[in-house]
Amino acid sequence: MAKPMDPDVQENPRVLEGFVSIIVTVLNGEKWVDSCMESILQQEDDTVREISIFDDSSTDNTIQKLLEWTSRFMEKSIKLLITRNTSGCPRGVGFGRNRAIEASSGEFLCFLDIDDEMLPCRCSKQLEMARKHPRAIIGGRFLRDPEGSTERFTRWANELPQEKLRIQIYTSHGPTVVMPTWFFHRDVFLAVGGFSEAGKSTPEDLIFFLKHLDLGGEVFRLDDTVLRYRYHEGATTFSINWETIWNLRMEHLIGNVLCKPPWNAGFTIWNAGKQGRRFYRDLPENFRKLVRCFCDVDLRKIGHPYQPYDPVTRTSGQEIPVIDFRQAQPPIVVCMKMDLTDGAFEENINSLNLMEGTDYILFS
Repeated sequence: MAKPMDPDVQENPRVLEGFVSIIVTVLNGEKWVDSCMESILQQEDDTVREISIFDDSSTDNTIQKLLEWTSRFMEKSIKLLITRNTSGCPRGVGFGRNRAIEASSGEFLCFLDIDDEMLPCRCSKQLEMARKHPRAIIGGRFLRDPEGSTERFTRWANELPQEKLRIQIYTSHGPTVVMPTWFFHRDVFLAVGGFSEAGKSTPEDLIFFLKHLDLGGEVFRLDDTVLRYRYHEGATTFSINWETIWNLRMEHLIGNVLCKPPWNAGFTIWNAGKQGRRFYRDLPENFRKLVRCFCDVDLRKIGHPYQPYDPVTRTSGQEIPVIDFRQAQPPIVVCMKMDLTDGAFEENINSLNLMEGTDYILFS
């Protein structure tokens, strides 16, 4: 059960126009509290009026550490709201975010994980952009801590061109703007209907992100660094099931791309190897029939058809040609991970003069 610790928390608090609520969820984050709270205190402007924190049944000294900050925030007219799950059974990040937002009153919502730190410019910079784009999720660039960890992911998330933020949504990296940098108007949250409360191992940020896009929402990334994003073994990211994310992306691709022209007239799968075949096998039967061929760069695969085998029924499917990538005709589902071939894959795809999002979609 979620219970407020602050007597002023109401079910439907009055929205404070123009002001920002920092939204934080925490489970046993004692060692991160001081650095996280200090980063909020160091914000350059005075638009932050409250910090709404949901504690998901912590068993360490998280609550005590948080309460130590109450007076320091009061000195800057910032209210610290703490809502707790006192059941002893954690409900998950999505549940916590929803409760923290419901307890908050800011017109704009700024998300922060307890193990991360905001840079001083964050709220002022993102608020400026959010005012210009009230229907958008606003992200930002980040510093990875420790430096050099998750290099491929960090490079992709920080350098992906703005025009691809709505296109490269089917990669294993997740949302094209990372959740700890999210900032948006409260109406974005209300339009989506909140975060999934399915609990642990649920990619609630990806579910929210895809639904936001389905509703016609925008996405932008501020090209200023707004966050120090920590990488450590206890991070929530490691509790997310890889297969759950794969299935979620597959379902969205089928419902938003493959069922529509020109894809529903037939398409090519780039990669006749493990990942391309996995993608093919996981397609519903009526969509497998739309696959014209595989294409590849490997001479050992080209010219040798792929024949799927069903171990349950012990039957073989129809052979599917494997052709040279230079002969491939769009539209193409590219089942390749980027930045792993010293630029060879990127050079090959660029040589075909295809337009991403129209002629091909990355699914990796």
